[in-house]
Amino acid sequence: MTELMAARSLTTLPVVTLGGEAVAQIKDTVFDAAAGRITGFTLSGRGLLSGPLKQSLPWTAVHSLGHEAVMIVDAGVLADTPAVVARREAQQGRVLHARVLTDEGAEVGTVLDVVVEGGTSGRVVGFRIAAGKALVRGSRRRRHRVYVPRGETLAVSGRALVIPADATRYVADDLPSFAARVGAFHDGREGTPS
Repeated sequence: MTELMAARSLTTLPVVTLGGEAVAQIKDTVFDAAAGRITGFTLSGRGLLSGPLKQSLPWTAVHSLGHEAVMIVDAGVLADTPAVVARREAQQGRVLHARVLTDEGAEVGTVLDVVVEGGTSGRVVGFRIAAGKALVRGSRRRRHRVYVPRGETLAVSGRALVIPADATRYVADDLPSFAARVGAFHDGREGTPS
């Protein structure tokens, strides 16, 4: 599996051409939560006093996504913001602060961040959540934050995110160990009869 990244960590990353020119920085990540993919990024100018740009970056124009920068072929791949932030996609992408429920009806927490694969896939693999009582059992901390995998049967209403109940068995406390848990979750689901 490719290295995992929290969507919030992408904010302010520079957008750099293959020729080395920094053309913008990431302002926000736009994704289609139901499809489980990033659809693009809104942009701001480079520098402390720069504001939002009228152009955005569609995911299809991303050459590579890394911890230090988002690479594109050249500035010609940028598109008008309305083309990247389509109304349908933006509405489906509202999962931050949504309640997380299992498909069996248990409330397990609230979404804090989205976890995506680096590289070129743009695939959403899970969520960082403020765990509810159903996941915290035995923890002495009041505010426990964990990572939980995204199942293929994901449903999003804008107020709630629904994940498979078995995803709660693959919770991790940190992003590095979450990568192995996501792999185990998907391996376990592939072996489950439909």
